[in-house]
Amino acid sequence: MKNIKILLPAAAGLAVLIYAFTFTVNQWEMALKLRLGEIIDSDYEPGLHWRVPILNDVKKYDGRIQTLDARPERFLTLEKKDVIVDSYAKWRIANVAQFYRSTGGSDAKTSRLLAARINTSLRNEFGKRTIQEVISGDRTEIMSLLTKDADAKASELGVEVIDVRVKQIDLPPEVSESVYGRMSAERERVARDLRAKGAEAAERIRADADRQQVVIQADAYRESEKLRGEGDAKAARIYANAYQADAEFYAFYRSLNAYRNSFNSRADVMVLQPDSDFFRYLKSQKGK
Repeated sequence: MKNIKILLPAAAGLAVLIYAFTFTVNQWEMALKLRLGEIIDSDYEPGLHWRVPILNDVKKYDGRIQTLDARPERFLTLEKKDVIVDSYAKWRIANVAQFYRSTGGSDAKTSRLLAARINTSLRNEFGKRTIQEVISGDRTEIMSLLTKDADAKASELGVEVIDVRVKQIDLPPEVSESVYGRMSAERERVARDLRAKGAEAAERIRADADRQQVVIQADAYRESEKLRGEGDAKAARIYANAYQADAEFYAFYRSLNAYRNSFNSRADVMVLQPDSDFFRYLKSQKGK
């Protein structure tokens, strides 16, 4: 019992000494050790580490990715027009010693200094572009350039900017009307251009259809003339064969057709000699 009474205070004292002479760094933390306000070490892995009480002071900071949600700011475009940009940035501590020297470890100061650098990058990038390029252009390219420029500016704070994103771009009331008017005029120009191209295509199709019509009609006429010629040749051949078989009957048959075609109407008038060969079958049934 007496030994236990002695060991308990000793264990408690040892625990207090261990607690006083050690500190723990979690996996999500970054730590630095100071001696009388001067940084003596900042490269700590997660785990248990030693320190000297009173002489050493330990500062620990969150090493995870953090979000800086900036308030909307006005920026001038290439046309000297105002746009209201709402953005945010993802960042984390890259060099804890430099971070402590630049910001003193203050969250408010870090946010203020980082926001100023990001706003400078935004102002530079938007100042190189027109309103139309900012609103309807390639935002991926803009944000990539913003991230790169902001990261370079934030390196002096010991901070790494991982991503800068533009959430929303608004136009002030005095700018909106002129911008929308310009965009409407541009859309109208594109519509006119498309209509002109459509009319040109329609004329081209119509001309091609007319050409095909002429070609088809010409081919059909050629084919009809060819068939008519073949028919006439066949008819002439038949007539010739009939004439050779019975010349007198053929002459009689041709005369009857001539009479039928010549005397279709009472108003038909022919002026011929009475002894004309045309009337030979009318004078005699033998045609003599």
